[in-house]
Amino acid sequence: MAENQGNLVFVLHAHLPYVRHPEHEIFLEENWFFEGLIETYLPLLAMFDRLNRDAVRFRITMTLSPTLVSMMEDPLLMNRFEKRLSLLRELSEREVGRTRGTEFEGVARFYRDHLEFLERVYRQDLGRNLPKAFRRHMESGSLEGITCGATHGFLPFLQEVPGSAEAQVRVGVSTFRRVFGRAPQGIWLPECAYYEGLDRILKKEGLRFFFMEAHGLLYADPRPPAGVYAPLVTPAGVWAFARDPESSRQVWSAKEGYPGDFDYRDFYRDIGYDLDYDYVRPYLHTDGPRGMTGLKYHRITGPTDQKEIYNPAWAQNRVREHARDFVERRTAQIRGLSETLGISPTVVCPYDAELFGHWWFEGVNFLEEVFREVARQKTVEVHTPVELVRAGIPASSGEPEPSSWGENGYYEFWMNGTNDWIYPPLFEAAREMVRLSEHAGGFRGREREIANQMGRELLLAQSSDWPFIMTTKTMVEYAVDRLKGHLYQFWALREMLVSGRFREDVFQEVRGRDALFPDLDISVFLPLN
Repeated sequence: MAENQGNLVFVLHAHLPYVRHPEHEIFLEENWFFEGLIETYLPLLAMFDRLNRDAVRFRITMTLSPTLVSMMEDPLLMNRFEKRLSLLRELSEREVGRTRGTEFEGVARFYRDHLEFLERVYRQDLGRNLPKAFRRHMESGSLEGITCGATHGFLPFLQEVPGSAEAQVRVGVSTFRRVFGRAPQGIWLPECAYYEGLDRILKKEGLRFFFMEAHGLLYADPRPPAGVYAPLVTPAGVWAFARDPESSRQVWSAKEGYPGDFDYRDFYRDIGYDLDYDYVRPYLHTDGPRGMTGLKYHRITGPTDQKEIYNPAWAQNRVREHARDFVERRTAQIRGLSETLGISPTVVCPYDAELFGHWWFEGVNFLEEVFREVARQKTVEVHTPVELVRAGIPASSGEPEPSSWGENGYYEFWMNGTNDWIYPPLFEAAREMVRLSEHAGGFRGREREIANQMGRELLLAQSSDWPFIMTTKTMVEYAVDRLKGHLYQFWALREMLVSGRFREDVFQEVRGRDALFPDLDISVFLPLN
């Protein structure tokens, strides 16, 4: 690291809830995963490869949540994904024919070429193995892969039952180690939610750093002199990095930030809604209603419903301008912070991964241009947290503020009038799981398999995605069904275990549907000593 030069830390949080329904040939919510692969994860891996081929140095930190990774390595889901990708490529070919001679033909050809490119990347460049591709970039040092809670459980609430938060962290660490062949050095706390004492669990599991919302450091005790621009070392010796509000606003905000530029592609205008239903129906990932195909022919244009045709070349020009602006602003910001604080500041830029590509179609190209611009300007450096920890950059010490990155900054988004009913049954199941784990030495053979599957069902029920969906009032019925279903299966398996009345058909149905965390053992639920 250069003298008096500031550090940029880019963090992408890649997570999706575990959605797998082998009992249905087509299941609407599985498309969350397929869209993520097509629009975000394949383009990101292709971008990493382009930068490496061009010898452009880049450093990026990326959560690969245990549920997301479990879906990426699942043969059933990946076979369904490949069919979905081929179907959309077929649709794009039909669109080239349908739009021939019209003003939309150029955009249709753009999508056809793009989907053909993604098929080639997946089948040839990545060999149909996404975890292996991410691992390759970790081994090169360009990508710092980090883990998350097993199913993104909201840890401050899970601490109500000692052993629950520990299990989320332990399974997150063990899954990462199994899939990527290395122990994770850091963790993205689910929803960036921290509570006092959580650092002891992280330390025991070998984790060296985590990320927080800005006020988690700003209100630490004692308050750190550099605010969010230097990490804080917790009482257990784990490093906490906090989000920089300024750089986040430039990219997150649809109104103030880059994604709202009128030349970028409009997210909501999709041919799945615009064209004749009988024409698009074979290409909708649903058993009836209209939905997104990913083929969108309009740019944002302005705040009204009147949209003009999308021009990929115009959008790419804006990407370059915005990447240059972002790097210049970070350079000026770091220069000012360095003069004020007297240290080389660290600016942490964390984002949901699916902002790039999915919500903001040009976002992956923006990231690529940012790294290229950093390499050209040489005014700041990009690093991973591990590099900064090893270098011994300035850090303060203290106890972080309990916080999250949800609305209003604390815990209410995950416990309010829409979802507070879920916690008593979750705590009851967790207490039973911990009780059984304390006597697990007596479980052998099929008994242990049942107990382990109970652990999977409990972890899946604990996902913070379900109360999140309830608060936002999107797909609420699905979230409620999932949570209740996992708890029902938990108690059905528990009845088998304690009564000795084993039902092979029920067990195989549950295990076949929720087939993640193959190395999970009931002992992970033992509380921290």
